Amino acid sequence: MTGDYLKALMGLQARSPVLMSLYDQHDRLRFANAAFRSTYHVGADESPTWEEIVRRNHAAGRGMILGTDDIDTWIGTALERRLTVPSRTTEAELHDGRSLWVTETIDEKGWTLSMAVDVTAIREEERKHRKDRDFALRDTPVEELTHVPDRRHTLGKLAEFIQNCAENPQMWGCVAIVDIDYFKAINDRYGPQRADDVLIDFARQMQGFVRRSDCFGRLGGEAFMLILPDTTVSESNLILDRLLEKVRGARPLSNIPEFYYTCSVGLAEYREGDKVSDIYSRANQALNLAKREGRDRVKRYTLPGSDHEFRPDQTS
Repeated sequence: MTGDYLKALMGLQARSPVLMSLYDQHDRLRFANAAFRSTYHVGADESPTWEEIVRRNHAAGRGMILGTDDIDTWIGTALERRLTVPSRTTEAELHDGRSLWVTETIDEKGWTLSMAVDVTAIREEERKHRKDRDFALRDTPVEELTHVPDRRHTLGKLAEFIQNCAENPQMWGCVAIVDIDYFKAINDRYGPQRADDVLIDFARQMQGFVRRSDCFGRLGGEAFMLILPDTTVSESNLILDRLLEKVRGARPLSNIPEFYYTCSVGLAEYREGDKVSDIYSRANQALNLAKREGRDRVKRYTLPGSDHEFRPDQTS
């Protein structure tokens, strides 16, 4: 059976897109699969050292992008980390346009196993998301502190959203009001500058969730609005739950590493015949309920018959 396992393993590694390589205690390549040899231009019968692989690829303008003209200094620094850290992960950008996530593990005898996974598609999705966000914010009036759309622009976008839904029965969506918890206490305890730092951090956290079709802006003080067209109340709730989780992990005050903050969210879905004041009021009622129930949560104000019905006089 051992022979069967070994045969299967050797066959799979030869076909795997994961780059696999093994170096001995002298940092000489002793095993590499086809994916690795193809990427770093190492012949099937070659056993160069890691340094030799790096130097010749750099000279030929292929393999990993090093971003330096001082190859000797770069290799010296890399070798120091490579030989002293038992396990590490890095990201490598290649000249052929790919991005690799590389994991290296060193055993007690100095042998190094390297595994690299192609994460190009993930990085492209991240870049697209950033472009979508930038597109959504481009040429938009922004307020000075947080550099997000101001109240007037945001409420104007809310009016456009209501009008689009009214004119197109197939359209729907949700509106969320997000409020930073205990913001006055933050201001009183840490001062206005630190309170501003929290507002700026929250705006940055929030922008990571804004899609091309969304609108995010500051209503004033510690209150913000997110408009989510073509998004059900359950989908919106999931997005906002992820936002709250991310905010909990933020540490915006570098000189006070133990400080963290939370947010409360009121969520309402579009209703036929709504005016701006109607959906705004429902979202605000849901926000007030979130605060009454302990803050740091999302509360919905939805309508009978919608997915996951909820009204402010009920417990969700």
